[in-house]
Amino acid sequence: MAIFGKNGFIRKQEIAFAKKLLVWKYEKSGTALPHEAAISAHAEKVVDEAHIIAKKSGNNVLEILKNQMKNLKK
Repeated sequence: MAIFGKNGFIRKQEIAFAKKLLVWKYEKSGTALPHEAAISAHAEKVVDEAHIIAKKSGNNVLEILKNQMKNLKK
C-alpha cells in the first residue's frame, strides 16, 4: 500500500479528518447533514485546496484544514 500520493494512506487519513471536521461543523451549526457522498466529495475538495495552499505557502496541511473549517460559511 502506498503511503503518499493521491490514493495513499496519508491522503486517506487527511480526508477522514476533513470529514470529521465537516460533520462536527454541520452539527455545531444545527443544519441537517447531507448524504455521505456529498460530505466525502466536500472533504476531498477541502483537502485538495489545503494541499494547493500548502505548496504555495509552505505551511502544514493539517493546520490549513483546521483554518479552512473555521472559515466555512454557515
